Amino acid sequence: MSSEAELAIYALGDQVPDIDPSAYVHPDATVIGSVTIGPESSVWPRAVLRGDTGKIIIGARTSIQDGTVVHTTALHSTVVGDDCVVGHVAHLEGCTVENGALIGSGSIVLHNARVGSGAIVGANAVVSNNGVVPPGAMALGVPAKIREGAANAAGIAMAAEHYVENGKRFREELRRLD
Repeated sequence: MSSEAELAIYALGDQVPDIDPSAYVHPDATVIGSVTIGPESSVWPRAVLRGDTGKIIIGARTSIQDGTVVHTTALHSTVVGDDCVVGHVAHLEGCTVENGALIGSGSIVLHNARVGSGAIVGANAVVSNNGVVPPGAMALGVPAKIREGAANAAGIAMAAEHYVENGKRFREELRRLD
């Protein structure tokens, strides 16, 4: 899961994280409660995944980048599919992000929203409650406006693969210097 540093991974009562051994969780990330992290996924510094009122499920080869907050609601789990990239300081809460999607830095995806396969939520965009970003579309602005067919699936795949490789590098090479 990580290098020699102790991880901030917590059970909450009987809610215990399930982290695949090939996933990379940075020692400065926090994982609490009902959280599943799939194979070759990565969770970067200061990211917080808090599965206290519902489940968080992160698929395979997905990157949750620095400072991101992933939470749930009592009614809606948060599910992020395979081969996704969730940019720095994003906020996901009670939503579904399908395979191969990219959530831009600083963006917010809220309760019961759905981001389709291969879609992009642009930096600082807000996808409101019950919002839908169709597969392959881009969502830009506050509130997000949809641009059908504007996403670049190859670019998302390249970014997802980069973070799989970066997670492997960090697992092998990261060491704390006091």
